[in-house]
Amino acid sequence: MAIQREFQETPWFLNDKEDVRSSYYLEEVATEFDIQGLELDWVCVAWDLDLQIDENRWDYRSFVGTKWNNINKLEDQAFRLNAYRVLLTRARQGMIIYIPQGDTDDHTRPPEAYEKIYQYLKQFAEVIE
Repeated sequence: MAIQREFQETPWFLNDKEDVRSSYYLEEVATEFDIQGLELDWVCVAWDLDLQIDENRWDYRSFVGTKWNNINKLEDQAFRLNAYRVLLTRARQGMIIYIPQGDTDDHTRPPEAYEKIYQYLKQFAEVIE
């Protein structure tokens, strides 16, 4: 997960709809570190190829430079899985999981990898296309 900008929770939670930094606008993104311990009414999680499903097992990856690399250390795999656990357990009323379609012209975003994630996750949720 490569969010570089620090999430500012005070304006997001407290400011009104006149402020683009408030929760009214969906302009802000937050990492698992920013939202740990929070309960939010609605959450949107963007699922990328850092956690893939392949033949009923998780594949853990990190994006370095121009390509995805496997994460082999068990401790780092557990860290990646826990990041998604945190993200997926923040919503009180509902959640949207966004899975990109991928791009056949971009070797870092193969559509078939995203499709496997989609096929796996749709077993557990209502699909809105």
